[in-house]
This record gives sequence, structure tokens and C-alpha cells, in this order.
Amino acid sequence: MKLRSSLFAFLLLSVLSHAQYRFSGYVDKSKWHENVYLSIINDYRQLSGVYEEQILDKVEADSTGYFEFTGSMLEDDYRIYKIHTDNCEDALQELAHFSAHCDESKEVLFIGRNTDTIQFPFSFDYQMFCDVKSKNEKAIALVKVDSLKDEMKYAYSAYRSEANRNLNNRKWFKTLQDYGKSLNEPLAELYIYAFLSDRSNSLHQYYLKDLKSNPYYEDLLQRLALSYPNSPYVNQYRNELSSDEFILDKASSQNTFNWNYLIYFLLLASLLTNILLVVYFKKYKSRHTSNAKDQLTRQEQNILNLLLEDMSNKEIADALFVSLSTVKTHVNNIYKKLNVQNRDEAKSLFSK
Repeated sequence: MKLRSSLFAFLLLSVLSHAQYRFSGYVDKSKWHENVYLSIINDYRQLSGVYEEQILDKVEADSTGYFEFTGSMLEDDYRIYKIHTDNCEDALQELAHFSAHCDESKEVLFIGRNTDTIQFPFSFDYQMFCDVKSKNEKAIALVKVDSLKDEMKYAYSAYRSEANRNLNNRKWFKTLQDYGKSLNEPLAELYIYAFLSDRSNSLHQYYLKDLKSNPYYEDLLQRLALSYPNSPYVNQYRNELSSDEFILDKASSQNTFNWNYLIYFLLLASLLTNILLVVYFKKYKSRHTSNAKDQLTRQEQNILNLLLEDMSNKEIADALFVSLSTVKTHVNNIYKKLNVQNRDEAKSLFSK
């Protein structure tokens, strides 16, 4: 009987352990701040930079530079995530994360989900896809794409003539698109699309030309919707395609183009996308905090509720008829389980 109970406990522990994510690696503390952040990328136009609304967790690297994110509250489906560190001063860090700008930062993008275990190379510097260790092959897809993009940039820099640029446009658009399809991961293709269609780079005009005749983009929309029907990526991508196709249709029209309609359309598409992202993030945060609170014991939940009402430790002790030292012990346990440092952070976690 004892053997059967032990075996059941072992199997249960194995299942629970498998259901957790674990992202770990090292940062060079001689170059970077000890704070390391884990973010979810719901807007693929915000791949670079730091955005406060994307940040899911923060840890401090130990004396060797080792960091680890672990838990069980990420999405069950694959999403694009980012681990980053920066050298913003502590006093300016909150402002930098709000404005999405920090002069010195380093990041690694990857595809993951709630059950993944991924080890990243030391300091993220000179990362190669062979250095990222994970049983999930999708985790290294974006790093592979980055390696191919580096080859592309070198090809463009070899000769700067217009003829060379046109030749490389045709070659590398097809190369990147075919490579993305070979990875069998629409999120990797979306990562490539974000690069090729970026309005801030010189490839954008060729992208519009390619969009006009290449069925690849509509096919990608179907693959994306089939694999990730409930993700925010689908609506964002669909809206962008509609917007760019609208531009092409109007540009080819013989009638006088009214730019006001385009502006109104883009504003509406942007508003709808932002609303969807806000709703999605609020639901995600609500589920995150609910799961975090479920980790607490009944007494810890009672103390947390009183703590959120701004009651002091002594007032909590009097209200629950326990000693002050017992309250302090429970409060410290609550902080550890919620991964917060003080009352303000706890209140922020459960604020609307």
C-alpha cells in the first residue's frame, strides 16, 4: 500500500513538474545590470525595446550571473517571448520601460509555451542557435532567422548600387519566405514578415510590390489563423494586410486619392488592435494573479486581504487573534509566493 502511494505521489510530481516552464541562462554582470526581465510579445511591431505592459516577471541574477524564470502561468499555446536586461539607472528604469527606450539593452527573442525548458547562452552575446538548449525546436526558430538576416545584410552591403539592391530584394524576400515556411512555424514567418514589411527600412517599397502579386501573404494568414486562432497576432496581421492592400488598390486607381479615408481607416484599425490587445492583456493578468493567489494557504489569503486594506501587521494580528510574529512570518511567506518585495508591489499585483 505504501509502495502504491509513493508511486502515485511520484507520478503526480512528475506531471506537475512537466507542466512548468523554466527559462534560464547567464548575464555578464561586469557588463549588465543584475535585473533580468521576461516579457510576452503580443504586438509583433514591438519586438525591440522595452515595454512595461509586456513584462511578466523580473528576477535578479545571482553572484555568478545566473538567472532563472520558472512557474506555470504562461500560455499553453506558443507565443513570442523575450528575455532582456539593460543598464538603465535604477531611478530611470521605470521611465525607460514606460517609454520603450533604453540606450543600453540586450535581448533574446524566442518562441515558447508553459511547458518549455530553455537554456540560453552566456550573456546573450554572439548567440548561435546551437547554443540555445531546448527540446522544443520552435524555441530556436527566431535565432535561426536572425542568423539568415545577418547573411542578408552582408549581401546588401557588398555593393550599394541600385541594380544590386533590386537583385537582392528578389532573392532575399523569396529566401526568407521559403525558409520561414520550411520551419513549419507561422510565428517564425510572422517574425520575418515584421522585418520585411517594416515601414522604417528600405525594403518596405519592395514589400508593397511583392504583396501585390505574391499569394504568400494571404497563405500565411490562413496558416496563422489555423495554428493560433485565438491569438492577438491574427487580428493584427489581418488588419495590416487589409491596410496595405487598401494602399495598393488606391494607388492603382485612376481617381483622385483622398488621403483622409486612409488616415481614418488606419486610425480605426489601430484602435481596434489596441483594444483587443488591452482586453487580452487584462485577461492574462487576471488569470496570472488568480493563479498566484491560489498558491496561498487559507490563513495567508486572509492576511493578504487585510494587507490589501492597508492594515498594519499589529492591526492584522488583533483582527485574527494571533501574535505579531505569526503575522510577520505569514507576510514574508506571502511575499515569497507572490514573488514581490513589499506591500506596494503586492498591492500593484492585485490592482485593477
